[in-house]
Amino acid sequence: MAIGFIGLGNLGRAIAERLISQGEELIVWNRSKQKTEGLKATIAESPADLISIVQTCFLCLSDSKAVKAMLESEHGILKGNCDGKLIIDITTNHFDSVLSFYRELGEHGASYLESPVSGSVIPASQGNLIVMVSGDNKSFERAKPLLQKIGKQIFYLEKPALATKMKLVTNFVLGSFMVAISEALVLGEEAGIDKKTIIDILLAGAGNSMILNAKKEKLLSEDFSPHFSMAMIAKDLGYIEALARSQKRPLYSAVVAKELYDKAISDRMETLDFSAIYKVIKDLK
Repeated sequence: MAIGFIGLGNLGRAIAERLISQGEELIVWNRSKQKTEGLKATIAESPADLISIVQTCFLCLSDSKAVKAMLESEHGILKGNCDGKLIIDITTNHFDSVLSFYRELGEHGASYLESPVSGSVIPASQGNLIVMVSGDNKSFERAKPLLQKIGKQIFYLEKPALATKMKLVTNFVLGSFMVAISEALVLGEEAGIDKKTIIDILLAGAGNSMILNAKKEKLLSEDFSPHFSMAMIAKDLGYIEALARSQKRPLYSAVVAKELYDKAISDRMETLDFSAIYKVIKDLK
């Protein structure tokens, strides 16, 4: 039976292609139809039409506002036949918003799983994402065979909003560490050390990480075509600030990182990969 997929940005497209490569038949919808070109999938007329003809549908959107619009718009999901359907939401959402998504979809007879993923385009294409899931156990078991096709590790945090909060904690580390790596590179280069040598030594010791390994070639070539954009990490760091406020917990390093990513956006770099923060720091005087 075909499954639905809504949202074909950089990550969504990679996940959709992975599912197709694993034998899944997809019916897809994207606001910009040009992003469906070349995808071996059926194109739905609207989200409402899509949800009416599938039992399971993935959402992979930019933020919680986009998810809300996808549900509630004139031809949105909630205008279709949702009874008995399962929505697997890969979007990195605001932790409060997911609670409203559980409620709205439940009122229309559907089940909702928040299922944010860690990893970008290359891990997605290989089925090597890290998947975090919250929602009722029955829905999780129903979704697991599909999640296993896109993720190498799946962590089930049953209570609603916990998976989203954990994803934000993950991106706290991601965004802050990318700033630290970039600042270290700039400092080392200005001290007269070759950039590749710095990276190789970092990878041999305390700087070794999945992040640096994944971004090594981008940093060396300064090809910052997007896998995970500046706009997306800045959005997530904003959600992280909100999470800290809700816990009455001060933030330190994440605040500095967000200011740097916000500067990148003000410099019209929002569509570049977030590793381009190296360039922002290098240009600071």
